[in-house]
Amino acid sequence: MATDTLPSGPSGGDVRDTRLAEAISERYLSYALSIIMSRSLPDVRDGLKPVHRRLLYAMRQLRLDPDQGFKKCARVVGDVMGKYHPHGDAAIYDALVRLAQDFSVRYPLIEGQGNFGNIDGDNAAAMRYTESRLTQVAQALLAGIDEDAVDFRETYDGMETEPLVMPAGFPNLLANGAAGIAVGMATNIPPHNVDEICSALLHLIKTPNATIGKLVEFMPGPDFPTGGVLAEDRETITAAYKIGRGSFRIRAKWEVEKLDRGQYQIVITEIPYQVQKARLIERVADLLQNRKLPFLEDIIDESTADVRVVLVPKSRAVEPDLLMEQMFKQTDLESRFALNMNVLDADHTPRVMNLREVLQAYLDHRHEVLVRRTEFRLGKIAARMEVLEGYLVAYLNLDKVIKIIREKDEPKPALIKAFKLTDGQADAILNMRLRSLRKLEEMEIRGEHDDLKKERTQLNKLLKDEKARWKVIADEVSDIKKHFGAKTALGKRRTEVGEAPAVVDVPLEALIEKEPITVLCSDKGWIKAVKGHLENVKDVKYKEGDKGKFAIHAETTDKLIVFGTNGRFYTLGCDKLPGGRGFGEPVRLMLDLGNDHDVVGLFIHKPGEKLLVASSSGRGFVVPENDVIAQTKGGKQVLNVSGDEEAAAVCRIDGDWVAVIGENRKLLLFPLDEVPEMTRGRGVFLQKYKDGGLADVKTFTKKEGLTWRTGSGVRSETDLLAWEGKRAQAGRLPPKGFPRAGKFG
Repeated sequence: MATDTLPSGPSGGDVRDTRLAEAISERYLSYALSIIMSRSLPDVRDGLKPVHRRLLYAMRQLRLDPDQGFKKCARVVGDVMGKYHPHGDAAIYDALVRLAQDFSVRYPLIEGQGNFGNIDGDNAAAMRYTESRLTQVAQALLAGIDEDAVDFRETYDGMETEPLVMPAGFPNLLANGAAGIAVGMATNIPPHNVDEICSALLHLIKTPNATIGKLVEFMPGPDFPTGGVLAEDRETITAAYKIGRGSFRIRAKWEVEKLDRGQYQIVITEIPYQVQKARLIERVADLLQNRKLPFLEDIIDESTADVRVVLVPKSRAVEPDLLMEQMFKQTDLESRFALNMNVLDADHTPRVMNLREVLQAYLDHRHEVLVRRTEFRLGKIAARMEVLEGYLVAYLNLDKVIKIIREKDEPKPALIKAFKLTDGQADAILNMRLRSLRKLEEMEIRGEHDDLKKERTQLNKLLKDEKARWKVIADEVSDIKKHFGAKTALGKRRTEVGEAPAVVDVPLEALIEKEPITVLCSDKGWIKAVKGHLENVKDVKYKEGDKGKFAIHAETTDKLIVFGTNGRFYTLGCDKLPGGRGFGEPVRLMLDLGNDHDVVGLFIHKPGEKLLVASSSGRGFVVPENDVIAQTKGGKQVLNVSGDEEAAAVCRIDGDWVAVIGENRKLLLFPLDEVPEMTRGRGVFLQKYKDGGLADVKTFTKKEGLTWRTGSGVRSETDLLAWEGKRAQAGRLPPKGFPRAGKFG
């Protein structure tokens, strides 16, 4: 805080010592309030922000009515900027352009002539080229503005006046929506169908305590200018309108076109609101290039004045629903519109309103406008009747009036004194034209006086009868419905109200392009995938000093299960494997296997199958294959090992007997039902050893015999009685010709 006393400024104003934090806080608060009140949040009564209100008022002052000619937008922007809105011309022109875009605003307030942009995201032409005028909707918003319907204030320079709010003979806030970001708050209101809004307003006039659920029956959801499908259930929509916050899911509208030979294509005719078509197609093309859309062959933009985007499937076997579900999940063909009905109320206080409060605020405003316009009309009637009564006095005393006017230098005071006229009546008589002094004119004035008297009586009754006023408002709402409702081209609902989409299970493999591959893993744990199913893997090259260990035929959509010497199972998508041009990548790095552990088993996951796992100590158990699938890179611990013990073997259950061979070349066969099924643990002893440990394990069907691989092919043995025994026995030497490596192969 400053300590010296500062001199007063040139104007003589006081200079006060203030803490910097307080000064900044005060100024930031003023800035925040200015943004909230004068820029970002719409008024609940007319649904307009100041810039939009000033645009419409300035265009009215320029007499740019719907039945008049257009004027250059540069002229409009210049008037708005010079008289009402002290901001940049680019910001004002952008606001004007948006009010004229039929793909941005549900009921355009400005009719544009020229290039005003398009749904692809292209900008409008410069303001010196484009022209504009008001629409019928804007005229309804302004109706009654000259009848003291709303308050006015001075403009920023004090040279003009501008309305604080429009009379709003059109429910613009809900019909056209609003969006804005202020300081610490924001608003986002979707557009709605005016026919449905009017139905809800009429019901609310009839039933002031109507529930949100009942109002939603009349207003089932937003109606976006670009159409699409509202894919939400009624409960979600009602809940959002009940608190004024929520979100709506919008999907593109599509249809299937049949082609020759059983082929088909999907045509998108409407896209979600505020999605730029060109950017959408560009995004889909990128996904196609990156092979993220396996069901889609191509996307073609055939749009002219209407949207027509063609999706070409990979083949006729692809289900259209599955293709579109994939597109909805990965592209902007499905988007969410957030609802946040944060508005300025009649007291200019920002708050979030629910649907009933917004509708009621509009009705209350129209009620106030009706009262003010009625009082204004009564004032006009009183002034006119006063003049007419003066005219009648003049007709009854025409000769005397003419004499006073001809002879007196100051006829006005003389007329007032002679006939007890008011100042206004005397002025009216003196301003009469000679041709008005006809007998017929007297009769017309008497008739006009009587008509005004009747109208005054009716208006006074209206001011005293609240029910009658609400009936007038209901008639006004019905007129809005008649002129802009569903029976007109502009008022037909564009967004289809659908149900929440059913959950379509798109399997993971469906998102990957299916291709045949051969998975190769070397003795030192280097893995790769070669395109196609190789018949001869002996020609595959490995690093010097390395050789092949596993070779599996698979598809890119398969899941690979890896079993390590640490007893952990790992899951790896075949589409994630490195290509076959190089030596591949170490499995240890891809799966967090660690440098101290090797790969014991490698095979394609088959849901519902079972595995037999065994450790080097001879312990093992059966585990369901579904239970070994790991969700993380770190794998899933299944076979517990300790000390020098390691996982030594794994095989898929393919029979009712187990064959176990140890490093001591002792073979033991026993029934599979002697091995327990577990999800994790050490298991039970499969075979006992004095020296060494377990070398390999296999399951087989006794009737078909035991088979193993040799250098010359596959051998089989059916006479197995000599090796049969009980689990945990030692076994005996295998048949002649069994591999010296002690592996079944």
